[in-house]
Amino acid sequence: MIPKQLAPEITPEQCAAKMMETIPTIIKFFRTEMRRNAAFLPESLSVPQFRALAFLDRHPSASLSQVAEHLGVTRATASNLTDRLVNKNLVSRVENPQERRHVLLNLTEAGKYHLQQIRTLTSARIASVLTNLPEEQMRSVVEGLTVLSSTFESVMPE
Repeated sequence: MIPKQLAPEITPEQCAAKMMETIPTIIKFFRTEMRRNAAFLPESLSVPQFRALAFLDRHPSASLSQVAEHLGVTRATASNLTDRLVNKNLVSRVENPQERRHVLLNLTEAGKYHLQQIRTLTSARIASVLTNLPEEQMRSVVEGLTVLSSTFESVMPE
């Protein structure tokens, strides 16, 4: 019986290069699926609108500036995007009681439902792609993603 060869040592630079090569492909797949799945719902959304809904789901009562920063757009662009979401009844806008010039943004029940529907459809598609992976490889993927998540969360500013 031939002993299993140990993999050559992997440097942080090699790991970073592989992440930068792989993650954009995965994100492109997610975006494509989310766009495709959103088309099946009564209210169609652009990717930035979906990202805004997801951000507000994680950060209730966020400001317009926070949404703009998250999306990497100007406040004016974020305001227009938010207006469309408010008009679709997916986001509510209320004055901040401490600062009347600022508004607080939250998902409406319809917004939460819409976001969940897209996530459910996309998750099902991702699961179908992973179906043929052996359990050991799926376990490796989950373990690797868990490590990445905790590693990057620990260095992200609040």
